[in-house]
Amino acid sequence: MKAIRILALAAFSAVMMVAVVHLPPKGDPHSPANRVENVLKGPVAGAYYIQNSYPDAKTPNMVTVILADYRGFDTLGETVVVFAGGVACLYLLRRRTA
Repeated sequence: MKAIRILALAAFSAVMMVAVVHLPPKGDPHSPANRVENVLKGPVAGAYYIQNSYPDAKTPNMVTVILADYRGFDTLGETVVVFAGGVACLYLLRRRTA
């Protein structure tokens, strides 16, 4: 059983290393994340957030604007799920005194 875990970890590590090697260089203006139009000449969803985060919310931190303003309900739901998972872990792992 331990050999299967080690083999699975090695396979996952190999896949991650191959993926990292094929990432574009940091700050590459031609990477998919920095394109304003996709290959079909349509707008990329991230371009709206990049161009309009400050004018919409008057907050210089783009990540804060996206998480708090644009995706507020989504972020609230994720926070509730993480909190519920933490409470469940505490409940299951607590020590009982007999």
